Amino acid sequence: MIFDLTIQAENDNLKFYEDSALVKFFNDGENLSKLVDDFFASFNFPQNILQRKNFIEDKNTTEILYHSPFGEPSLIFLKKIKIDKSFNSDFFRNYFAGLISQLQNRSIKNLHIVVPAFAPFPTHFESDDYLIQTIIEGIHLGNYSFDKYLSKNKSISKLKVLIHFTDKNKLKKLIDKTNILMNSVFFARDLVNEPAINLTPQEFAKRTKENLKLNDVKVTILNKSDLQKRKMNAILAVGNASKNEPLMMYIHYNPKYSNKKIALVGKGVTYDSGGLSLKPTSGMIEMKADMAGGALVVATIQAAAKLNLPVELIGVIPCVENMVSGSSYKPGDVIIASNGKSIEVKDTDAEGRIILADALHFVSQQKPDEIIDFATLTGAIVVALGEFIAGLFTKNDDMAKKIFNSAQKTFERIWRMPFYDDYKTMLKSDIADVANLGSRWGGAITAAKFLEYFVDEKIPWTHIDIAGPALKHDFNNYTKKWDTGFGVRLMIDYLSN
Repeated sequence: MIFDLTIQAENDNLKFYEDSALVKFFNDGENLSKLVDDFFASFNFPQNILQRKNFIEDKNTTEILYHSPFGEPSLIFLKKIKIDKSFNSDFFRNYFAGLISQLQNRSIKNLHIVVPAFAPFPTHFESDDYLIQTIIEGIHLGNYSFDKYLSKNKSISKLKVLIHFTDKNKLKKLIDKTNILMNSVFFARDLVNEPAINLTPQEFAKRTKENLKLNDVKVTILNKSDLQKRKMNAILAVGNASKNEPLMMYIHYNPKYSNKKIALVGKGVTYDSGGLSLKPTSGMIEMKADMAGGALVVATIQAAAKLNLPVELIGVIPCVENMVSGSSYKPGDVIIASNGKSIEVKDTDAEGRIILADALHFVSQQKPDEIIDFATLTGAIVVALGEFIAGLFTKNDDMAKKIFNSAQKTFERIWRMPFYDDYKTMLKSDIADVANLGSRWGGAITAAKFLEYFVDEKIPWTHIDIAGPALKHDFNNYTKKWDTGFGVRLMIDYLSN
């Protein structure tokens, strides 16, 4: 982390501590000039005329004022908000994610934030609660770093963030709830950013068991012998080339009161070389993150249990390394999955869908009310949607609508893709029930149609391809440097509803 961070609830009264900074928002409009003047008058110090002019006349949306000769706060951030077509629900989250990292080289011990009035924002946030939650999320996201392998010993400074709001008790509850959520997001991020040399399938399972020692949660690890007994030949084939044996995690969160039973399945390829269909070096560098779907599932269940959500959850994560050796599975092989369907291997780099075949059949046997799987499955979805949107595939309109609504709210965005049965014709095989690769066209869709072969058709099911947003990208302040932990905030909102 950048700072040793604490977030504290305060009431409306601004009482500054030593070495403080203040963040104040202004809504752009006809009263802006008066609001700015009143703000400065309340501190009884002179304005910089040029800065005031630029700020009010729309030349600058942000001003940084140094106020040390006049006492605390010594640093003031003025931020102007323009509610137009470009404004979105990520505004405060993204702003604070950028601001916190900027404070690293400033001598600031206390950051005061005045929560803006909710009146201008009802079309972007469902309540002032959620507006405040995005502020807290942004503070945490800006404080994240993955620097455990840097040799330089860096001292971590303390930073206290004091949020000022009329209802201090409500604010404290929001801080506590959001802290739990963001700790789970960081658990996912730490897993995804961990180098593959240190996060083998066995280590992934170990960290999961250590972090999910929670009430109502049971973690079971199916080892290679267990997979063989269950005829999970798809998982076994992909993981056979590595000295680190394949396994499957089965996580069960079973609260005393639940209104639904939902299964979450996550791809857990802790490293993907492409197998014998070897990737180029440039394509391998980020493949430590090919278990992002599994990390999402583990962290979501952790957060759900800590938040005492009243929904029974089953989490299944097949974990393998897709490596190269004399025991590698080969293009042209035929694998009999645990549901009895045969798979012709046309490309060993389309391995994620193969291991998910056994996992989806296994979880279907648990008879959940619905199944959602997450996987960094295809480069094709990134070509289609870009780096910051996940692809959603389902035949269930109700699931699609509810997941989409949560995605819009949390700004972990998804887009529903075509899912016509016509695409199954592209997976025909002359020697097996289905091929693991279609033609060049519609690759994300044919990958999803492949998975459909292994899900009980009576159970509502959604597949979400997170290959773009799970990996670091330059879209916003909190996704630039490290892989993202995408999907945890989205799923907690979905499960909460």
